[in-house]
Order: sequence, then C-alpha cells, then structure tokens
Amino acid sequence: MAEVKIVDQNNNEVGSREVSDAVFGLEADAGLVHRVYHALAHAQRSGTHSTKTVADVSGGGKKPFKQKGTGRARQGTTRAHQMRHGGTAHGPQPHDYNTRINKKERRRAVAVVLSDALREGRLIVVDKLGLEEVKTKAFISVRDQLQVSSGLFVLAEENRKLVLSSRNVPLSKVVLDGQMNLHDMLKFDHLVLTEAALINIEKRLGGEG
Repeated sequence: MAEVKIVDQNNNEVGSREVSDAVFGLEADAGLVHRVYHALAHAQRSGTHSTKTVADVSGGGKKPFKQKGTGRARQGTTRAHQMRHGGTAHGPQPHDYNTRINKKERRRAVAVVLSDALREGRLIVVDKLGLEEVKTKAFISVRDQLQVSSGLFVLAEENRKLVLSSRNVPLSKVVLDGQMNLHDMLKFDHLVLTEAALINIEKRLGGEG
C-alpha cells in the first residue's frame, strides 16, 4: 500500500497513513477518464436547441406565383427553405445528449485520477481545514502555506466559513467529498483532501460504503 504524509494547514508534517491501492494505486487509464469525462460534459447540455422546418412555419399555403411564364424558377410555397421567412433545412432539433456510463466506471475513473495525483505529487492530505472567520485573505494565506496555486479543496463536512472565504479566489474551489466530480478534479492542478474526506472517499470508491 502507498503511504501519504499528512500536514496541517500551515504545511507542517503531522503524520502519515497508508492509503488503499484500490483507490490510490491504479495505473493510468486515459481512455477511461476521457470516456467518463465526455459523458459528464455531454450530460450538461440541455438539448433544447430547435429550428422550424417547412412543416412548422406558419403560412405558405398559397402558391407565390404561377407555374409558367414568369421566367423564374417554379415555387410551390413561400415557406420553402430557399425563400425568405421559409423553414430551416437540416437545422438542430431537440436532442438528449446523455451517454450511459455505469457507476463502476465512474468510480474507477475518479480513482484513476486520484492515483495519478498521488503519483505526480499533486495530492495533499491535511489533518483538518478551518478558518476562525469569513475572510478571503485568511483562505489565501492557507492556500499559500500549502503551496497550492490552483486547487480543489475537499472536505468531509460542511464548513461555511471556508466556502464563503474561498468564493472569490480564482483557481480554487471547496466541495464536500460527496460532491467531488471528475470535471473539477481535472480542472485544478492540486487536490487538497482533509484526512476525514480521504477516509470517506476510500470507503466509497473502495466498495466499503
């Protein structure tokens, strides 16, 4: 089993612990991560874009001019695709973009990204994270102490002061371990987990809960 060091929010080492190989010891699998990320990204699309075809546009029941003798191309309706105010040919229609990805694949993709972060030194485990007051400067100070310029901070329980203090800080986001998703994990350079969050993640992804 791999071992990670645990630091406090001033970046002083306070201990270490072994982590599950089932969550933090997986080999890189770019294909799986891409497939799951692609499915999650497509699921965000509303799919409500729509255009009117000739059948949907009102009017056009009368032939615009006689068939012969005008020197113009024959037209059957003023709502044909090539006519002004006509329908749209081959335009976008409402569409469901959801791609089915089973739970096991989603969990494995998250574990692969966690394993990559540990291997590459981008995973930081903190004994606990907290602030005495809602203050952006205080959050930036903690972030700087941990030497994180771009990071996803993952907590085990709600911390309103930390969330509000981080809200206006660029390249930073605070979430609960149950809210952690592949998009955010790939967006930020570092993953900062509290020890309690790490335990919850191991249980969830390791099949123990």
